[in-house]
Amino acid sequence: MKKISICVLLGIALVFSGCSKKEDNNEAKQADSKMPVFALIDSASFDFGTIQEGAIVEHNFKFRNDGAYPLILNNITSSCGCTTPEWPKEPIGPKQTSSIKVRFDSKHKSGPQVKTITVYANTEPAYSELRLKGIVNSTPTK
Repeated sequence: MKKISICVLLGIALVFSGCSKKEDNNEAKQADSKMPVFALIDSASFDFGTIQEGAIVEHNFKFRNDGAYPLILNNITSSCGCTTPEWPKEPIGPKQTSSIKVRFDSKHKSGPQVKTITVYANTEPAYSELRLKGIVNSTPTK
């Protein structure tokens, strides 16, 4: 009789633990649906075409927060010191738009260029990538 009671209690415990996991999954899904969303309005890539070495290219990547909570851009890094990003430091509210200004200095650069800008934010996934690309014609030597 004791064996049957223990089996019944274990069975009940397993049923309840399975229910709590379903509730946890539902709560996680609800939280994910309210997370800030970094949504680019245009493209994640900008082709600046062909420029002469020494020229400076600037581009604004426009984005919107498509989430239910404020979007916070924690940090933005670039793959090269020749590329510098400027971004809003204050939170971007739900459905608000803003932009990230990226500046590429082609001094001492020539040939095809692809620069990656990584945006770290309170989103899922925690980062997004932007690209700046083009061709730099070298300055003729005298």
